Amino acid sequence: MKSKTKGIRDSGSKEDEADTVYLLAKELAYDVVTGQTDKLSAALAKTSGKDFVQFAKTLGISHSEIDGKICVTTLGKSDDKTTYGIYASETKRGSSNNETSLCGGAGQTNASGSSPNAQVLKNFVEKTLKDGKNWPTSSGTGTPAPVANDNAQAVAKDLVALNSDEKTIVAGLLAKTIEGGEVVEIRAVSSTFRESLTMQSSEVTFEYSVKYKYVHYI
Repeated sequence: MKSKTKGIRDSGSKEDEADTVYLLAKELAYDVVTGQTDKLSAALAKTSGKDFVQFAKTLGISHSEIDGKICVTTLGKSDDKTTYGIYASETKRGSSNNETSLCGGAGQTNASGSSPNAQVLKNFVEKTLKDGKNWPTSSGTGTPAPVANDNAQAVAKDLVALNSDEKTIVAGLLAKTIEGGEVVEIRAVSSTFRESLTMQSSEVTFEYSVKYKYVHYI
């Protein structure tokens, strides 16, 4: 990551904004790698829906195996494998409806549902987060009712549950996305980059590099 020199400047300047973005990127990466769920969810809640979607799309293309571990929908009725939650623009889930806008949400509570497969992060992004909706909080009148930052909290929980190698990959992608690094514009193929990131705090200093594909959709 680039270093920054702080000086005296007016509040609200572009330099202040750049510092805020830099610190958020650093915080996100640090909280992922160190497994601090509460701090990570708070940092994710500060992240724009647009940036989170870009991160998630990049992750889905470059590391689909990780994508498949995040925001996995669950069964509304534990003994019926056709009641997985289905991602939608708002939560309508009830006794006979599987639609959810909550990351990892459950399907209908009655048997004989119509959703035999769990959905994951890529489906969440495509169906629920489109048009800037539902980030960091879900919406809708079904169950469960929306709670402030519930989607950011659910994503944070899933990221912290990843193994150490997966966390390193996610941390690098998050930091790169939030900081607005250079992106190669492509249509059907992704390009591979190697990005090194050094994180420091008063408690821990660690360094890692991660190889990933970074994609900009056009």
